[in-house]
Amino acid sequence: MDFSFKCTACHEVHHGLPSFGAEAPESYYRIAPDERPQRGDLGSDDCVIDEQHFFVRGCIELPIHGHDEPFVWGVWVSLSLASYETWVRTSDDAQRSHTPPLFGWLNTQLTPYPDTLSLKTHVHLRDDGLRPWIELEATDHPLAIEQREGISVDRVAQIYAMLVHGHDHRL
Repeated sequence: MDFSFKCTACHEVHHGLPSFGAEAPESYYRIAPDERPQRGDLGSDDCVIDEQHFFVRGCIELPIHGHDEPFVWGVWVSLSLASYETWVRTSDDAQRSHTPPLFGWLNTQLTPYPDTLSLKTHVHLRDDGLRPWIELEATDHPLAIEQREGISVDRVAQIYAMLVHGHDHRL
């Protein structure tokens, strides 16, 4: 079944499942732009700041009621040096999902939600080069609830309207 939804802002029917994500961790954005080349090493899937703060890119997946594919937030998570070294050591392994989850802190602000920085996470490495699946700690934070309970197609439309058209539908 092809995913489609009616946008709450432009009222057009959009086809295909949208996903949104951050290009860098929030900590990287907080470095003055002229200092970033010296202090930060930003790759497509990892980032190191000041050689002491370590981040990896992953996916928070929200099940959509009645659909097989989830809504995906592309996020960054901070890891300890030991966890980052595990991520680096296994990054080229085709089969790495057997690696125990790595503890991390969410380092992406997702606009539709109250503060998402520093939510506790578990980083689940996945096989075949897929970005890690980020599991939020089971709390009463709206994002964690949506990850556990799923979202409606209408919620996807609200998120889309907010991020693409600037319509505010925050929780």
